[in-house]
Amino acid sequence: MAAPEQAIEALLLEHRVFPPTEEFRARAHVTDTGVYERARRDPEAYWAEWARELEWFEPWSQVLEWRPPHAKWFVGGKLNAAYNCLDRHLKGPRRNKAALIWEGEPGDERVYTYWDLHREVSRFANVLKSLGVRRGDRVAIYLPMIPEAAIAMLACARIGAVHSVVFGGFSAESLRDRILDAEARVLVTADGGFRRGRPVALKEAADVALRETPTIRHVVVVKRGGGLDVPVRMMEGRDHWYHDLMAEASAQCPAEAMDAEDLLYILYTSGTTGRPKGIVHTTGGYMTQVHATTKWVFDLHEEDLYWCTADVGWVTGHSYIVYGPLSCGASVLMYEGAPDWPDRGRFWRLIEKYGVTIFYTAPTAIRAFMRWGTDWPARFDLSTLRLLGSVGEPINPEAWVWYHEHIGHGRCPIVDTWWQTETGAIMITPLPGVVPTKPGSATIPFPGIQAEVLNNEGQKVRSGFLAIPAPWPSMLRTIWGDDERYRQTYWSKWPDIYFPGDGAKIDDDGDFWLLGRVDDVLNVAGHRIGTMEVESALVDHPAVAEAAVVGRADELKGQAIAAFVTVKEGVEPTDTLRKELRQHVAEKIGAIARPDDILFAADLPKTRSGKIMRRLLRDIAEGRALGDTTTLADPAVVARLKSEYEEKEG
Repeated sequence: MAAPEQAIEALLLEHRVFPPTEEFRARAHVTDTGVYERARRDPEAYWAEWARELEWFEPWSQVLEWRPPHAKWFVGGKLNAAYNCLDRHLKGPRRNKAALIWEGEPGDERVYTYWDLHREVSRFANVLKSLGVRRGDRVAIYLPMIPEAAIAMLACARIGAVHSVVFGGFSAESLRDRILDAEARVLVTADGGFRRGRPVALKEAADVALRETPTIRHVVVVKRGGGLDVPVRMMEGRDHWYHDLMAEASAQCPAEAMDAEDLLYILYTSGTTGRPKGIVHTTGGYMTQVHATTKWVFDLHEEDLYWCTADVGWVTGHSYIVYGPLSCGASVLMYEGAPDWPDRGRFWRLIEKYGVTIFYTAPTAIRAFMRWGTDWPARFDLSTLRLLGSVGEPINPEAWVWYHEHIGHGRCPIVDTWWQTETGAIMITPLPGVVPTKPGSATIPFPGIQAEVLNNEGQKVRSGFLAIPAPWPSMLRTIWGDDERYRQTYWSKWPDIYFPGDGAKIDDDGDFWLLGRVDDVLNVAGHRIGTMEVESALVDHPAVAEAAVVGRADELKGQAIAAFVTVKEGVEPTDTLRKELRQHVAEKIGAIARPDDILFAADLPKTRSGKIMRRLLRDIAEGRALGDTTTLADPAVVARLKSEYEEKEG
């Protein structure tokens, strides 16, 4: 990736610090900063200690074999991910503990104890075997947020099959491409699901994809229930109802002994070329790091009820709904639907109803909550919450403070976590019992993880490119079917150092501040400015709920700053406010960052996972034809914005 030589300028200043409360520290797993030094002195011994918290069928002979850019962790060891998530908890009091507590968008509910989940997973593992699935075969999973998604993942892991979960909001074309690339033999889907009160016909979309997927031999279809009424066409011989197959299946299925480096899953993530990358994760190292980070980052205790609001179609769902929490024996809340259905109090109602203690969500959601106002969370009893988390992108300082005050009521630590599909597990994060937090900073690397900020020449700098100079257990092993792309994408910027593609800065205390994707860095009159800082300055204004900033070509400055701003409810978007916002940014971080254009928008274009599609905003700002909009939650938003922007420019 070509990039100008100068570093990304770090402009935004944030001085607020929130140390752990004495009450939280008193019960925290980690209260001694010495763990960081112990991990630094001997990282292999440190990670081996974590690995021993899992159950292994055969011990490893070597902790790490590092031949850049390829790592093997726990060489020769044998284990099974599903066994570690289920079987080992059946020997004690967790046997009858709730593993999954699920609520569907219409309000239907299911609870699975660890014993229940073990039986369901074993049955579906036998179903897959009856359909010819063998160790190493790929199984595509295209489901809504229902328990069967986790059951299908764990069933694959149990028999050594490799799952490829495709987010249920993706189009038929996206599903087809991922099935073809992985050469999946079986597809697990559903008749449909619910989204904001509307039925979503998944099987119908899957049928379109299946016209061009010759490797698929069998399709298993879950009947969603809950009053769902969508058309379902079943092809004789190929398509099977999940409930029919499960009724015939035995609940006895021994777990396969998998090598630590055997594939656990492939998960596709977007590539800059538009062709998705199949990120490969293996078993031993991945399970070790998701187990460790779940236990320590979320300070997980036996009585906690943990809720991560992600979808299992994303890596956050893999690592922090399924594999990490279940390996720790947690009780996990799983919710199917939208945060604003049937009203904007749904998340808070769920927290009150079930007594959620740990809540892990995305900055996009937090900014939406801000926009809806404080009245909604104030209606509900959120007193059971004791820890909050943030994931998916850098969180704006003002969103962090709002989250702290109105959801955590000033008493809950916030763990702002940085990691990626490629890293597999959390990499940079505070440990809530020992690390003082700062609004907008992910603070420091998890013990045993190394991170640096480098310039193009690989020299350490205060503001530049995030770099991971040493291997870590849950790291991706390659890109499925394209090892050369793996080398070029992640390892070609500096010798033997992983490049995540993010800008970052380090402050005087050694804390990391993520500045967003390097692709999103603006070059304004020779100054390289991260979009995240300008967006944070805008969100800092009391009238603003959310902002997205992109660059557009400018003859004089190279790039001009175009800002798309959503105001809070009850605020009137006026020319006066526009001028006020431009001045506010200039005062907050400097005149060089003053936006040239500000467009007020009722909403911003987001993927169904909640990420803002800045690529489409750049298309709008530069007057180009719009790119692919199939993954958007609401494609009409883009057309509306384009029309408004052209009208303003005209």
